[in-house]
Amino acid sequence: MLAIVDYGVGNLFSLTCSLRAIGAEAVVTGDGAVLARAERVILPGVGAFGDAADALRASGLDRVVLREAEAGKPLLGICLGMQLLFDCSLEYGRHEGLGLIPGSIRPIRPLIPKQLKVPHIGWNALRFPRGRPVSPLFRYIQEGDCVYFVHSFAGADCGEHTIATAEYGAELTAAVARNNIYGVQFHPEKSGPVGLNILKAFCQQ
Repeated sequence: MLAIVDYGVGNLFSLTCSLRAIGAEAVVTGDGAVLARAERVILPGVGAFGDAADALRASGLDRVVLREAEAGKPLLGICLGMQLLFDCSLEYGRHEGLGLIPGSIRPIRPLIPKQLKVPHIGWNALRFPRGRPVSPLFRYIQEGDCVYFVHSFAGADCGEHTIATAEYGAELTAAVARNNIYGVQFHPEKSGPVGLNILKAFCQQ
């Protein structure tokens, strides 16, 4: 069983439908006991980092997610859920994250040309770091395959934990990984067959 963390922030319906489309047994839950029984956990999220971090902590699910991740359970953060995995975010102030991925979340505006719009919305191709093995999360896709993004902030200072980038006037972090922890800035549940294949690969971790 795969559990999707329900803490009041996230596009849960389309994610659940995508998982069902690949034959995965998925449950949406805010119950720590159910999360503990799950074989894998997905942390979704949309909106502002500070609000989402506050909601996660108010529910007590931050401790559950940390416990399960530290026990070695595969964890996938999606969009804002990926950002919450980082040490902190500088989105309208400084906000503490879960500290599962070293680095920070920073605005993309200073990085990209002025003529490009923020947020970065739309399809973009994934690029894999040179000289390193391709992440198991991408075993069923190819470099250059496109996925769907909606974001104004991106991971920074994550170095060796970056497993994919996307070009949007600058090279932006698209996905990260550290042992059993994975994060994608894009929305696999909105990325057609490519996104489904990424979810399929996660379900085999």
